[in-house]
Amino acid sequence: MALLIYVDDILVAGTDSAQIDRLKQFLDKTFKIKDLGHLNYFLGIEAFISTDGLNICQRKYTLEILKEYGFMDAKPAKTPITAGQKLSSLEGTPLDKPEVYRRLVGKLLYLTNTRPEITYAVQQLSQYVDKPRNTHLMAAHRVLRYLKGSPGKGMFYPANSQIKLQGFSDSDWATCAETMKSVTGYCIYFGKSLISWKTKKQATVSRSSSEAEYRALASTVCEVQWLLYLLADLKVKPNSPTTLFCDNKFAIAIGENYVFHERTKHIEIDCHVVKQKVYEGVIKLMSVPSQKTTC
Repeated sequence: MALLIYVDDILVAGTDSAQIDRLKQFLDKTFKIKDLGHLNYFLGIEAFISTDGLNICQRKYTLEILKEYGFMDAKPAKTPITAGQKLSSLEGTPLDKPEVYRRLVGKLLYLTNTRPEITYAVQQLSQYVDKPRNTHLMAAHRVLRYLKGSPGKGMFYPANSQIKLQGFSDSDWATCAETMKSVTGYCIYFGKSLISWKTKKQATVSRSSSEAEYRALASTVCEVQWLLYLLADLKVKPNSPTTLFCDNKFAIAIGENYVFHERTKHIEIDCHVVKQKVYEGVIKLMSVPSQKTTC
């Protein structure tokens, strides 16, 4: 049995309904709880359970955002961000009410819990919450117009899923024109179910695209290890090493080969967690063509 607790909201999951009932009775006797029955709404996330699996979305939350910012009747956009768009902290004019932008970005960040396709766009927007400009607000409004086209879109987790982890790691080298830092992106699947994803600017500047890819691999490996710890707590153990796909063969070679010392001595030690986990058999690195990683 597992409990997910956020302040005074509790979600209980388990394989023994009698044990769950005993737990609820104990909690009610101790704290006086209110039993809301089977899962259907939790922290703004709507859940629909069937024999086929679990579907989660944030339709109500999305519609509330659209209504608050006046986009209920807006023309939908096909993508959350314009292809090739590069935001800057210097272009445009400063906003008179920056708190409006900050509030919107905060709401969009929470929406990425069920909408992984807006993660990159929101990551770009979140870099400018300190001093937002009108160009940043326009980009945020495009995300809203994209959401207008599919407010109920979410995630589906089938009831019968293969007990296997696999991930995809990628990076966008020197994509930030102001700092020349790269962006890490990854997604991890449990069977066919997407369970973890992230887009984040790397902490340091990478001297090559291979180094940026290797740093992205290191971040992905750390997430895989955390997921394995979580699965172990739930008494679930994958039968094989986690397959990790990357479209940079040199980055894979760094992770598998201890001979590249001269070329990689400037990379921080913490990045070499990839080598350690390959050696331990936790992950298995695989090459994948770049065109097959494009969503």
